[in-house]
Amino acid sequence: MLLDQKTNRLLALCLLFVGFAFLTSCKKDPDPVATNSITDIVSKNNDFTLLRAALVRANLTETFKTGTFTVFAPNDAAFKASGIADVAAVNNLPVATLTNILQYHVLGKRVAASEVPTAVNTPLQTLLTTNGTVYVSKIGSTVSINGKKVITPDVAADNGVIHVIDGVLMPPSGDIVATVLANPGSYSLLAQAVTRAGTAVVTALQSTTAATVFAPTNEAFIAAGFNAAAIAAAAPATLAKVLSYHVVPGRVFSSQLTDGLTVGTLLGATPTLKFGVGTGVTVLGASNGTSASNVVVANEVATNAVIHRIDRVLLP
Repeated sequence: MLLDQKTNRLLALCLLFVGFAFLTSCKKDPDPVATNSITDIVSKNNDFTLLRAALVRANLTETFKTGTFTVFAPNDAAFKASGIADVAAVNNLPVATLTNILQYHVLGKRVAASEVPTAVNTPLQTLLTTNGTVYVSKIGSTVSINGKKVITPDVAADNGVIHVIDGVLMPPSGDIVATVLANPGSYSLLAQAVTRAGTAVVTALQSTTAATVFAPTNEAFIAAGFNAAAIAAAAPATLAKVLSYHVVPGRVFSSQLTDGLTVGTLLGATPTLKFGVGTGVTVLGASNGTSASNVVVANEVATNAVIHRIDRVLLP
C-alpha cells in the first residue's frame, strides 16, 4: 500500500512537470516593441544624414525618442544650401550653437499641417527658450516657417510629427542693429551709415515694432558710391532718408512676396518698393530705373525684424 502511494505521488509529479514543460514550450516570447520615434525616422532616412549627425553631435538622439514634438526638419539639401555642406561641417560647429539651432526647429507639441491656421506669421514658441519664437504661415495649402517652405508635411512618428523644410532656421542673435553689427563682413558700411544717420534711425531699428529690412551689402554701398569716406562725409539727413527707404513695416518673409507687389516704407505710402518673384526675388527702388536689386540671402531673422540681404542700394 505504501509503495502504491509513493508510486502515485511520483506519477503525479511527473505529470505536473510534463504539463508545465508543455505549457512553457507553447508560450510565445513577446514580440519586440516596434518603435517609430522621431529619432528612428531621422536615423533611417538617407535624406537626413546631416540632421542625424547634428542630433548625435548635440547629444539629442535620446531626447527625441520620447515625449511629444513637432520637428521642422531640414533635409540634406537644406543644410548644404545654408553652408553646412557635410558631416565634418556639422561636427565643426560648437555644441551649444548646434543645440540652439536644433531646438529652434522643434515645438513641444504635435501640430499637423492641417492644424496650422490659415494666416500669416502666426508666432509659435520652440524649445529654444531665449529668442525662440518662429513664425508659421499658411497661404492656400502651402505652409512655411520663417519663410522656409514645408516640402513634405505630416511624416508621422510615434511621439510627434515631422515636417520636412527646404531651409535651415537660424535663431536670432538680437535686434536689427545687433544683427548688423555681428556681421561686419557683409554689413560694416550699413552699420556706419546707420550710426552716421543719427539716433532717430537707430531708435527705429531697435524698436519692438516688427519690421522688414532690405540690407545692402558692403559691395552694394561701394557700387552706389558710398564707401567709408563717402558715408563719413554724407549729410545725416540724406542717409536717414535712404536708410528709411530700406525698411518696410511688419515682418515680410520671402514666401509672402508676390510678383509685381508694391509696398510702402518708413518714408510713407510713397515712394514704393516693387518686387519681382521668379527663380529669385528682386526689389526695385523708385529711382533705380530698371536696375533692380537681387535678394542674395533671404529671411535672416532678428528679434524684431526679418532681414533680406540685397546687392544694390535702393534709391527713393
